[in-house]
This record gives sequence, structure tokens and C-alpha cells, in this order.
Amino acid sequence: MPYRALVTGAGRDGGIGQAIVRRLEADGMEVVTLDKVPGCTWQVDIATDELPDFGPIDVYVANAAITTLFGAAHTFSLEKWRLDLETNLTGTFRVLQQCLAGMRERGYGRIVVISSTSATQGMPAQVSYATSKAGLIGMTKTVAAENIRTGITANCVLPGMTASSGILGMPEPIKEAWLESLPSGFVDPADIANAVAFFASPQSGMVTGQLLTVDGGDALNTRSVTSSVVRRPHA
Repeated sequence: MPYRALVTGAGRDGGIGQAIVRRLEADGMEVVTLDKVPGCTWQVDIATDELPDFGPIDVYVANAAITTLFGAAHTFSLEKWRLDLETNLTGTFRVLQQCLAGMRERGYGRIVVISSTSATQGMPAQVSYATSKAGLIGMTKTVAAENIRTGITANCVLPGMTASSGILGMPEPIKEAWLESLPSGFVDPADIANAVAFFASPQSGMVTGQLLTVDGGDALNTRSVTSSVVRRPHA
């Protein structure tokens, strides 16, 4: 029997979720999907709707999130704050709880949570998003610690600025400004899926409570007191 994986936030064309689905299917897993937009196995808002019966889930990939609420912390509305945390953090936890019970009964599970580099670095103008993604790290590490001897692992993937449909749909001047600041350009969604695939695999059983950043080196200090630093090789 193939392992059965649930991927949330898999409804958007060109998104990280769909890249993860393709990679896990290529690895031989049966994949079911969930999103609040049409096109998945279940159309559900994980923040507010009653969750369906997922059946046995061996791999839970928590990818669903809101990424579009902006504002400075000193003027940010509590309504937007609650919406981000209810979806990105509480909604993710609701699905995790439902999957975790069966994983514990069967003595096997892989939980892979998509956090963000904003969780460890902050993100100006997205205080609620960064806070929710930081909360996911604490949740993941706690679940990992509670399930050390149960055959269940829990790990986080932290994407940097990724070339998903949302980013690629931004106005050209904004994309150009981002690209100017990124040492390796945008991360490809397939690179995120590759990281997820490792944590989701049976071979990763001795790896739990870990964070894997996939940002093309953006978090590294690539500045220099000289002007001779080469970020990309010459032809």
C-alpha cells in the first residue's frame, strides 16, 4: 500500500502546494488535497469550516496560508491579525490534530509544516503573517518532542521569496526590485517540494523538530567591504 499524503493549500495554479503534490505523487504516494478554492479533494476553509473525515493520513503537509494582509504593526487592524492567525496557525493546528490521532494509533507519521523565513527574520508590513509563521515553528517542535517514540516526525520547511503565482503576478517594478535584492533570484516551487519530499519520506525517520530553509542564500550576509564579491559565476 502506498503512503497516503494530505496537502493543504493545493488549489492555486503555479503554487507551492501543487508542486508538492506533483513531487509526492512522483515518489509513489497517494495524495489527497484541500483548499478553500475549488479544484481539490475537499473545498474547506480550515479556519472556520467543519473538517471532513480525511481517512488514514500518513503524511500531512501543512501548506495552506494567507499571504496577502499588509500593514505596519502600529496601525495593523485586529481583524486582519485574527484572520492571519486563525488560518495560518489555528487552522493548521486543527488539521494536524485530526491527522495526528490516526498517526499515533498506527505508529507512523510524517508532519511537514510550511513556515517561512519571515518566522525567523521578521517581515516588515506583514506582522501577523510573520507571527503566525513563527508560531508554526513552536507548534512543530512541540509536536516533534511529544512524539519522539511514536514513529512520527514533525519538521518545518522555511521558503524564501518563491516564484509562485502570487509573486509572479506582482507588477514588474516590484518583481525587479525583489530580484535585485535576491542573490540567487526567486526560489522555484519545485525546490520547496524537494525539501518537503525529504521530510515526508520513510527514510527521514531520525530527523524531527528541524527547520530547513530554502531561500537561495538570501539569509546569508552577502555584502562586502570590497566591490569584488562575485555572486554569480562569469560566463
